[in-house]
Amino acid sequence: MKMLTDQDAARELGLREYGLIPTTAGETPVLTDAQARSALDNLVRLAASLCGVPYGVVNIITSDQQFQIAASGIDPRICSREDSMCATVFLAGGTTVVRDASQDPRFAANPFVSGEKAAVRFYASVPLETSSGLVLGSLCVFSNSPELPTLEQLSLLEVLARQVVELLELQHRTLQLNDALAELERSNAMLAEFAGRVSHDLRTPLTTILGYVELAEDDPDIHSDNPAVEYLEHIGSGGRRMLVTLDDVLDYSRADGKLNPERLSLLAVTAEAARDLGIDLGLASGILCEDARLFADRAQLRTLLQNLLANSLNYQSPGRGLRVAVSAEAGPKGMSLRVADNGKGILPEDRPRAVEPLVRLNRPGDGPGTGLGLATCRRIAQAHGGELTISDTPGGGATVSVTFPVQR
Repeated sequence: MKMLTDQDAARELGLREYGLIPTTAGETPVLTDAQARSALDNLVRLAASLCGVPYGVVNIITSDQQFQIAASGIDPRICSREDSMCATVFLAGGTTVVRDASQDPRFAANPFVSGEKAAVRFYASVPLETSSGLVLGSLCVFSNSPELPTLEQLSLLEVLARQVVELLELQHRTLQLNDALAELERSNAMLAEFAGRVSHDLRTPLTTILGYVELAEDDPDIHSDNPAVEYLEHIGSGGRRMLVTLDDVLDYSRADGKLNPERLSLLAVTAEAARDLGIDLGLASGILCEDARLFADRAQLRTLLQNLLANSLNYQSPGRGLRVAVSAEAGPKGMSLRVADNGKGILPEDRPRAVEPLVRLNRPGDGPGTGLGLATCRRIAQAHGGELTISDTPGGGATVSVTFPVQR
């Protein structure tokens, strides 16, 4: 087995990161995007036409092979690195131009020149070097008769080589993005699984503790002047807060999971979310909702509305009754859902912190919370391809807007 030099090993790793080493032996690597493949073919055809020769190829050169991932005038082929003309010069730097390869000592014995495989005479190649210095291979044009392109033609050939590199860079970035998305999905799945397991494992003993607390509170032998009464109140209060925290953590972990979007009534889902909080829509509660049609995941939309309504309830402004208006309207980015209240509002400098997980503003008179409500809403917005913003409500209060992109 051939031992790789450090240079070849580094190039091999780079080529793999660019997706330019085939996963199956004997196959030629291809660009993952069909439009990019078509653009690459056009660049090769243009390169050959520009230099007035019949053949052009883009070669990717590994430690032991040469792959033609695009070709004009011939079908793409695979050959050994030892037989490759480009492998002789592509790492030397600069453009190589040979009028008659049969008269050049570097190529005269090459099987593509000697007649064993072909009878190349004119040959020109430009290294395909990335901005990081990785040389992927070459853009090569050639002919079976001696030629000598002008300096302007060779200059334009180098321009085309840079365009080839841009296409290969695009594939590299696409692969990096796909890897990042796959890792994010794996991480989110693990987070949801972990949060679900922890929630289940903690909920059972916690519920048992609260059950015994209630039994003790109802015990006629424990009188109101008994110090145990105060202890039981603290245990019960802390346990109930922990149950709320468990639910919030579970909602947060699931907020950008798999979506099942459908056309939904905003009024219907808002009514469900309000009932989850033990209230009804209407003048009596101060929560009004205009109906609209949204394309979203029902469970996540319900969680989002529940969190936003809970925030409006928790952060009411002292001295005035609660007023919350839920509405949606079409905009250039899609449907914009708005929940506007007349509560304490959120100062502009506090808004970036308010959407971070486990962050509470801790203002005097604020109701209980875990600091996960707005963070969960932001994850739900991002999972739908939208965004969450916070602004002032005219007359005082906070307006939270969430964009749901138009169905494609």
